[in-house]
Amino acid sequence: MPPLPLHIRLDDLSDSRIAAFLEKHLQDMRATSPPESVHALDLAKLRDPSVYFWSAWVPSEGGALDGTLVGTAAIKRLDADHAELKSMRTSAAFRGKGIAKQVLLHVLAQARALGLQRLSLETGTQPFFAPAHSLYLAHGFAPCDPFGSYTLDPHSRFLTMAL
Repeated sequence: MPPLPLHIRLDDLSDSRIAAFLEKHLQDMRATSPPESVHALDLAKLRDPSVYFWSAWVPSEGGALDGTLVGTAAIKRLDADHAELKSMRTSAAFRGKGIAKQVLLHVLAQARALGLQRLSLETGTQPFFAPAHSLYLAHGFAPCDPFGSYTLDPHSRFLTMAL
């Protein structure tokens, strides 16, 4: 099955649909991980100048580029060469359709274009996160120690890749 056509854009987070989409992301994280292990960024933290945020849209039947919001991702610069992948989410109705792969490949290309040398991430260890683990490992991420301000946590899995 060919991938769904997506319009992925660098986003300013002003669309109210994004706020609602990200609130569902936070709800999922809170439902699957203990509070001290939820590291998802809220809307205010995603607006930080160190963060680049992308939204992915399936065009409407009329071709409008902002038809249906189906995915998001962000990178947060940790230093000049290293960033963290944040806010990777696919709408529940569109999971299993290749959206996350398309968004991840887009973000990896953008990270390289920004001159980053390394991209790392933290994700959960619960079964809910198994599809994400598979996606990241299939695209070159490898297990690593905690990075940045993270510490060892049985509910967190850390991955990294050289760009």
